[in-house]
Amino acid sequence: MNKAIKALQALRCASYLVLLAALAVLAACTADRKTYTIGVSQCSDDIWRDKQNAELRMGAYFHENVELIFATAYDSDERQVQQIDSLVSKNIDLLIVAPNQVATISPAIDRAYDKGIPVIVFERKTSSEKHTAFISADNYEMGRTMGEYIVSRLGGHGNVLEIKGLEGSSPSIERHHGFMDALKQSPGIRVVASLQGDWTEESAHQAVSQWLLQNDTLLSVDYVFGHNDRMAMGARSAFAERRASLPLFCGIDGLPGENGGIQLVRDSLLDASYIYPTHGDQLIDLAVRILDGQPYNKETMLMSALVTHENAKVLLMQSDEMMHQAERLDRLHEMADNYLHKLDSQRVINALAMGIIILLVVVIVLFYLYHLRKIALQREHVVNALWNMNHTHTAASVDEHTEGSATESADVTTPEPSLPTPPPSDITTSSSPDISTTPSPDNNNIPQTPDTSEGVAGTLFLSRFREAVEARLSDSDLSVEDLASDMNLSRVQLYRKVKAISGSSPVELLRTARLKRAYQLLLTTDKTVSEVAYSVGFSSPSYFTKCYKDEFGMLPGESRPS
Repeated sequence: MNKAIKALQALRCASYLVLLAALAVLAACTADRKTYTIGVSQCSDDIWRDKQNAELRMGAYFHENVELIFATAYDSDERQVQQIDSLVSKNIDLLIVAPNQVATISPAIDRAYDKGIPVIVFERKTSSEKHTAFISADNYEMGRTMGEYIVSRLGGHGNVLEIKGLEGSSPSIERHHGFMDALKQSPGIRVVASLQGDWTEESAHQAVSQWLLQNDTLLSVDYVFGHNDRMAMGARSAFAERRASLPLFCGIDGLPGENGGIQLVRDSLLDASYIYPTHGDQLIDLAVRILDGQPYNKETMLMSALVTHENAKVLLMQSDEMMHQAERLDRLHEMADNYLHKLDSQRVINALAMGIIILLVVVIVLFYLYHLRKIALQREHVVNALWNMNHTHTAASVDEHTEGSATESADVTTPEPSLPTPPPSDITTSSSPDISTTPSPDNNNIPQTPDTSEGVAGTLFLSRFREAVEARLSDSDLSVEDLASDMNLSRVQLYRKVKAISGSSPVELLRTARLKRAYQLLLTTDKTVSEVAYSVGFSSPSYFTKCYKDEFGMLPGESRPS
């Protein structure tokens, strides 16, 4: 019984470990992997930035651990400062920012950088050097190229009107400087005015309309340069409202798609444009390289190109195809996202189901082991009752059921005092089989107190068997064959009958009887442990000690009265 309980405890521990492992599997299945959270602060909202945001999302598709948070300031310095501080408070891993103006946004960028957040400044510059990387096209070169193109188109003579971008923004400042430097080489070109816009079509329309109202009859205009395509189109609509003949118009952005700069040039609404690359995918790649600790360039200048009527058709075809493929990729990614979401959900369901199955198995095993232990305790109680009953029966009570049993019993039984009750169950738990401790593979029924003719016969048989055992208890050479011979049975007959009645084998009962006799001798005599071992039929004191501890949960010497 002691070994059985230890095995039960071990199985319980193993079951708890299995349960913990199942819970760990569930936690692992539901746990999200580490992702990079990248904040994107856009200074304004327009079709150029819409295209760039779409490219940022597309670039993130190729990096499974990238999450983007977008914020748009709508050309407000105060709003952009607040948005940057808010992104920083969300513990972003990296900040991508297009400053609305050079100086006003710098303090917010500096605060993010000082907190250890890498900062990528793109498209527009900041007055601070506290940034990790800068990526943009060359706005000075764009202004200079457009100036040279206008000189060429006008043959070195004519009046030009400039519509500048948002005051204080680096693209507007650099495009103006490049444009003016190009015109210095052509004294025949005169800039009649440099009007202030804010990158929107409405601002250019209003500025040009007001200027035309004041200078309609005084000056002619041959060419209008808008710092972007939208302002060039705003100027065009203002001229169309007041003059029948229109000057030529050009801008910068050269966006693909409907009403983009390339289409406007192809349709001759603009004379020229200049591709201002967005490259959101390249921005994401740079951000991931920084976060992964890979080498990167601190400053990256993007390639750009002039769009004229001669190449606009081809460029538009190419850009339309690229946009079509990007839309396809976007739809494919959405389909893949839905599939992966379903797959993840199924994995979680499968893991939960497996965890429930494991938990049920653990509960069933624990219940089964508890049931086995309960049966074992019940059988031990029955066997102890039978043992005591067999030693208190008189020869006369036995004669009532069978002739001659009293005489045979009186002749065979050794005149020894009756065995004491075994130690209490809390310290005598035994792993060696008692009369019915171990369930029989052939018969799992628990022996009951005899109350029928069959029960009485079984009790009498066990009584005869026990008497035969006790008569030769000190014989270390005693075998099952000897006991069978003493009872006029074959070895097989004896084994089957004892097993069927008690649930234990003859050898197990013999060992139990020897150990209980030893327990009595240790309590009532001064014999040494070795003497007791030999006197109850054990050939080895060490083996006796082992069996005794397995049976009673203590060493033989510990059984003596203190």
